Amino acid sequence: MKILLETEICHLFQIRYPIFLAGMAGGPGTVELAAAVSNAGGLGMLGAAYMEPEAIRMAIQAIRQLTNKPFGVNLFSTPIRDLYIGIQDVQGKLNEIRDTLRIVHASDELPVTPNYFAEQFSVVLEENVPVISTAFGVLPKNLTRQAKSAGMRIITMVTTVNEALLAEQAGCDAIVAQGSEAGGHRGTFDISNRAMGANIGTFALVPQIVDSVSIPVIAAGGIMDGRGLVAALALGAQGVQMGTSFLTTIESGAHDTYKEILMKSTEESTVITNAFSGRPARGIRNAFIEEWEASNLEPLPFPTQNTVTRDIRNASAKQRNANYMSLWAGQGTRMLTSGQHAGKIVADTIQQATFILS
Repeated sequence: MKILLETEICHLFQIRYPIFLAGMAGGPGTVELAAAVSNAGGLGMLGAAYMEPEAIRMAIQAIRQLTNKPFGVNLFSTPIRDLYIGIQDVQGKLNEIRDTLRIVHASDELPVTPNYFAEQFSVVLEENVPVISTAFGVLPKNLTRQAKSAGMRIITMVTTVNEALLAEQAGCDAIVAQGSEAGGHRGTFDISNRAMGANIGTFALVPQIVDSVSIPVIAAGGIMDGRGLVAALALGAQGVQMGTSFLTTIESGAHDTYKEILMKSTEESTVITNAFSGRPARGIRNAFIEEWEASNLEPLPFPTQNTVTRDIRNASAKQRNANYMSLWAGQGTRMLTSGQHAGKIVADTIQQATFILS
């Protein structure tokens, strides 16, 4: 039965098991976590979207100190452009929350989001990373050519069949079909006409994408164990991407308070919100989300909203106050285990899947 788990995607990415770590940016995804998943036979992924270029370089080199297995780097492939319409109203509401946390109000200066993407990509290319993964869109054509010339594999996260077709046409080697159950940011390319993104469930999305493209599909969204892996394979996927499952592992960089909340959560705890970043993301409902919804304000577009809420998120983490942290999580949190090594999550997933298939 083991051979049934050696799908085409294992050969394509030179990994033992068809398990990919989600690129969890902003803290949970660490060097240690990426290396641990790779060492266990999956594909570790560094969520580097918010990292400065030289920090990415140092992280890549640190991963290579911990593993000689393939791994990847995930970046946001979307234009970084700050828009400020409505910023006074937004900052007024956020200042109320800042008062609750007893931190200083925002300055009158307009926030500026650093645009590191070109430099981030250059570092990934220079460091000869085996795999690059993108969210919110495909790599620009010139960067795709550079990546392919360097022998890199390219993965793109998608949330609809049309996005999957665009990714295939752009030259991607594989597609992550992200169902609405998935934690964190939604991968929808264009949210201009749908503020909460495309929210199609994993079981509906995966087979439709599999039937529409000729490149391998990796299923994501609510997949927590071997049962999810087997189900994904039955739907035609050749692997799975898992993120929430690894949030409470020893190697995870998630804040201790975040982990505690995760372990108390259920399938009813999460909502899709754009309050923290201006882009839809699934996380555990808390006071920040509730107060924002009650204000009836539209958030600033991504990435500006993410920039203006950063001080609140950082302060709440420092104060161990989960009410105002972004607690990204998928819908399968009842299946979380606490204090395990990431490698055991991979091993247990494969063991359970093999047992089911046998």
